[in-house]
Amino acid sequence: MVTTLTEARRARHLAEQVPDPELPMLTLADLGVLRDVRVTPEGTVVADLTPTYSGCPAMSEMRADVAARLRGAGYQRVEVRTVLDPPWTTDWITPEGRRKLAEHGIAPPGPAPRPAPGPVPLVLSATRRTVPCPRCGATDTEETSRFGATSCKALWRCRACREPFEYVKEI
Repeated sequence: MVTTLTEARRARHLAEQVPDPELPMLTLADLGVLRDVRVTPEGTVVADLTPTYSGCPAMSEMRADVAARLRGAGYQRVEVRTVLDPPWTTDWITPEGRRKLAEHGIAPPGPAPRPAPGPVPLVLSATRRTVPCPRCGATDTEETSRFGATSCKALWRCRACREPFEYVKEI
């Protein structure tokens, strides 16, 4: 049991270092998609990943990268599973991950919306949000495109420093 626990910690440490293929300044642990790493009594390392959204095209790359990292460290039997419940939320991005996003000019998300119990209200007007510029900190910013390089990001521009930036949307 002690060996299994030690190996699980080692395997988790290795998996935590795998960079996200779309946001390489973040690790899968920073992003919050690495849910669990354990070693079965038979010696198989099992890593659980949760996609940022259903159909995320980066999942196959994430699975392959985690498996390669673990196999490269000498683990013979590796299984990477996709876990959908509970669904990923931007609240799972670590404080370190949020710092790295801002450091690289990407505005980190705010708190994810929490739906109230009961019927979902229908809102037909655009939701106005304030997204601070990750470069100068100004809040006089505007959305220029709802979709960026990936569907989980939007494009914004700062009216103060006039710099464009990406914004990770709350999910």
